[in-house]
This record gives sequence, C-alpha cells and structure tokens, in this order.
Amino acid sequence: MLRGIAVLMMITFHLLFDLNYFGIVSLNIQGGLLWFFGRLTAFIFIFLVGTSLKLSYMRSILSRYESSLILKYVKRGLRILSYAFIITIVTWLVIGEGYIIFGVLHFIGVAIILSYPLLRHEKLNLPLAILFIAAGLFLLNQRFDIGYLFWLGIIPRNFYTLDYFPILPWMGVVSLGIYTAGKLYKNYKRRFPLKDFSSYKIVKFLAFLGRHSLFIYFIHQPILMAILFMVRTF
Repeated sequence: MLRGIAVLMMITFHLLFDLNYFGIVSLNIQGGLLWFFGRLTAFIFIFLVGTSLKLSYMRSILSRYESSLILKYVKRGLRILSYAFIITIVTWLVIGEGYIIFGVLHFIGVAIILSYPLLRHEKLNLPLAILFIAAGLFLLNQRFDIGYLFWLGIIPRNFYTLDYFPILPWMGVVSLGIYTAGKLYKNYKRRFPLKDFSSYKIVKFLAFLGRHSLFIYFIHQPILMAILFMVRTF
C-alpha cells in the first residue's frame, strides 16, 4: 500500500515536471515544495527497497534457501539494471542532452546487489545509513575533475542528467529500510498489532499499484507525454 501511495506521488510529480518541460506552465521543479515532494517520493520508494529486501531475506532464511541467496540478489539486480539501460538508450535517443545515465532504476539495481552483505548484519545498517547519507550530503555541492565515479556521488564538473540517484547518499536510505524492517519484524513476523484494512477498496487499489510499480514506472511517462503533446498541439 505504501508503495502504491509512492506510485501516485511519482505520477503527480512527473506530470508537473512534464508540464514545466513542455512550457505549458512555469514551475520551480528544482527547489521549494515541488523539489521536496519529488525527493520524498524517491525516499519512500528507496526506503521500501530496503524493507522489501530484508523481508525477502528473512523469508528465504526460514525456507532454508540461504546457500543460493547471493545468486538470487545478483540476478534480480542485473535484471533491474537491464531495464535501466533501456531507459538510458531511449532517453539518449529522444532527448539527447540530459539523458539518464544513473537514475533511480540504475541505483535500485546496484543497491539490490550491494545490499546482500548488509541483510544479515541488522544493527550495522543504522550507523551505515548515517554515514552514507552524511557523505552524500557533503558531496552534493562538490564538483570534481573525475568523470567515471559519478555513480558513487562524486559529481563531475558540468554534469547534467534529468534523473540522478548516486550510491551516496541513497544507499543510506536502503540501509535505513533494512534496519527498520529488522526492528519491526522478527523472523518474518510482525512485532506490532495492525488492524486488517485489506478489504477496503482504496487499500486494494493502492496495493495493486504497489505490486505493479515497475510496470507503471515504465509506461506512465510515455502516456503523460503523449497526452500533453496532444494538448499542446491542439
């Protein structure tokens, strides 16, 4: 359900972004409340990557699949990365300058692989989250003459891309999600009472969006841009 809420937030933010990009309305996407809204949306998505990985890990341990887990996460990460590279190619062909070379999907693919050693060390994730976030925030306003470490958060001079989620600080958000899931769940069992809202239509709808978030991520922007292009044309 939380991921479904994040999906609706993502669609809303990208609609506003596209309205500004096409010049239909003038909005400050790079600052203020809209910037915060976009970062909050990304935070929820990436935080849930960490919680989902931890829950998946606990379920696999209970099912005695531990010996093959690393291969499972490498395969999953590489699959997400393959989708991300499609986005790189399409944005390079369609928009050229500012094409996406390490966006949120690239980050998630890499984070899934990097997270594997952290899943069994639950308490370590909180200090790592603080360290990763602090390092990323420090690097945010720095510029370097190194071009090949942009994925880490070491930003080259004159670097420009429409979607950028480097390892630092965002790996810290994943670690925070792993730590939180470990605290809220023990051996894949919830440690707090929660009323069952699953029969409510709005919850079912949000859960449906959350289960299909990757598919929606791929199709929503072409649909939005096509609609706005027609509105602008006619």
